[in-house]
Amino acid sequence: MILGLDYGFMRHALAAGSAIAVACAAAGYFVTLRRQAFAAHALSHVGFTGAAGAILLGLSPYAGLFSFTLATGLALGVAGERLRQRDLGIGMVLMFALGLGVLFLNLYTRNAQAAMSILFGSIVGVTAQQAWMSLGVAGASLIGLGAIYRPLLLASLNPEAARARGVPLRALDLTFIVLLAATVAIAVPVIGALLIFAFLIGPAAAAQALTRSPGRGLLFAAALGLVLTWAGMAAAYTIGFPASTWIASLSFLLYLVAQGVRAARSSHH
Repeated sequence: MILGLDYGFMRHALAAGSAIAVACAAAGYFVTLRRQAFAAHALSHVGFTGAAGAILLGLSPYAGLFSFTLATGLALGVAGERLRQRDLGIGMVLMFALGLGVLFLNLYTRNAQAAMSILFGSIVGVTAQQAWMSLGVAGASLIGLGAIYRPLLLASLNPEAARARGVPLRALDLTFIVLLAATVAIAVPVIGALLIFAFLIGPAAAAQALTRSPGRGLLFAAALGLVLTWAGMAAAYTIGFPASTWIASLSFLLYLVAQGVRAARSSHH
C-alpha cells in the first residue's frame, strides 16, 4: 500500500494529519483574512517554550505546550486588536518566550529531544491516544468556527459594518483567538512549530488566490490541506525524508501555483 496503511503508526498519522489539516485550513483562512499571521506564528513558538518548561518541571511536554499556547491565546484575546496588530509588541513577546525555552533546555537537557521534536514535528510518531485527541480537538475547533462563521466573516471583512450591526467584536475576537490557539497546539506536535505555516497559511492563502467566495475558499483550503497531508506522507513513505519537509515544500509550491493562476486570470481581464 502506497501510504503503508497496514501499519498502525501510519493509520494514526493519517487520521491525525487529516483532522489537523482541515482544522488548520479553516482557522488559517480567517487568519489570512484578518492579517494575523504573525500572531499565529507567535502562538506556535510559545508552545515550544511551554514544552521545555514542562520538561524542566518533570511534566509532559505536551501538557506544557497546550497550557502555554492556550494561555497566550487568551492573553492576546484579552489584549484586543491593538496589541495583536502591532508586530513589534508580538515580536518582543516571541523573542522573550523563545529565550525562556532555550534557558529551560539548558537547565534540563536529559529529555531535551522531546522539546526539540516540538520544533520540527513528528507526524509518524503520533500514538493512538494522540490521534484521538487530534480528532477531538480539531472537531471541536471546526464546530466552534462553524458557530461563529457569519459574524466572524463580517468582522474580518468589514469590522465597522459588524460593529454597526451590534456584533460583539471583543467577545468574537477572544473566541476566535482561543480556537486558533487550540488548533495550533494540536498541530505543532505533528508538523512542528517551525513549519506550522505549511498547514495554517499555505492552503488558505492558495485558496484565497483561487476564489473570492469565502464559502468556496474554505472548502478549497480544507481540500488542499488534505491533499498536502496525503501527498507528503506518501512521498515520505515511498521516497524518504521527513513528512513535514514534504508537506512544507508542497505547501510552498501550491502557493506559487495558485499565485500564478491568479496572475494569469488577471492578465486575461
